[in-house]
Amino acid sequence: MKPKSHIVNLPVYQPGKPIEDVKRELGLDEVIKLASNENPYGASPKVKEAILAELENISIYPDGGAVELTADLASSLGVNANQIIFGCGSDEIIALLARAFFVPGDETIMADQTFSVYKSNADIEGAISIEVPLVDGTHDLDAMLDKINDHTKMIWVCNPNNPTGTILSEQVLTAFLEKVPGDVLVVLDEAYCEYVTDLSYPNSIQYLDKYPNVVILRTFSKIYGLASLRIGYGVGQPEVIKLINQVREPFNTTRVAQAAAKAALKDQEYIATCRAANAAGIVQLQGAFDRLGLEYFPAHGNFIMVDVRKPSGDIFEALLRKGIIIRGGHSKYPTYIRVTVGSQEQNKAFIHALEQVLEEEKAHA
Repeated sequence: MKPKSHIVNLPVYQPGKPIEDVKRELGLDEVIKLASNENPYGASPKVKEAILAELENISIYPDGGAVELTADLASSLGVNANQIIFGCGSDEIIALLARAFFVPGDETIMADQTFSVYKSNADIEGAISIEVPLVDGTHDLDAMLDKINDHTKMIWVCNPNNPTGTILSEQVLTAFLEKVPGDVLVVLDEAYCEYVTDLSYPNSIQYLDKYPNVVILRTFSKIYGLASLRIGYGVGQPEVIKLINQVREPFNTTRVAQAAAKAALKDQEYIATCRAANAAGIVQLQGAFDRLGLEYFPAHGNFIMVDVRKPSGDIFEALLRKGIIIRGGHSKYPTYIRVTVGSQEQNKAFIHALEQVLEEEKAHA
């Protein structure tokens, strides 16, 4: 049995460590997961009602085109239904973009520390990833422009960027789009956009008419609290969405996920509450980091990347033993950890554990 030669050594995506594994491996009763940027407050109560109602139809195939959900979302965004495609999480849309547009030898540009799925899907399709170093944790758009050539097919811009949490302003992003050739797709990954409170952040939907080469990715996994149901979407010009749809598998989103997303979309009051709580949590964590003398990137999503001044793997393991799961292992930032903004109580527990770990590290130095 021989696989494609170029996929043999591809890394497998490593998600945040599950709570159940940590409890079992370390014999802990209480574990707090702040590793996967999930909403600590869960989904809207209206979502749970919609899920229970949809269970009556569990034996029936889902709507392969997600027609009702598409109509609701199109109305909410102010776009046409044929400008939207749904996927099993927005990461499936990333895979579909790679499948639809890349042929071996194409080049694709991205930051050198961003969502790893861009590169892995490019690798699968035989495209060449050009990784451009971040500057102060932020995309260097001028340097990315300099890398564009006749082989460039697609540029990925994660805004807010995962894992650093930084954003690009409307002014900066617009100037960038003005200079990108029209035959190069620009994918704006906005998985965390609903958390952003900074007024300089762009309303990217307004780009679609002026820049037909823009595709926007968003998800119901983060602020909407539907991570386990795997539903995200892309928005772009109809001709681009049609091409992506042509390589999409049928029934790629479930009845339950579609029903949940429709209910979640309608409860914007709940989303506003989550946004406000997240903003307060950012202040809580930043205050603790300031007190501890730790540097961190400006946080605009629901996570913060902070420099703990020790190998992140060591801090990850030490926190794990105290029942706190975070993320480390970022190759360009070996002493940084990424922590999800939890509830006030979760943040407090994390801060206490981090203080203990840093003191223990100091004692062993």
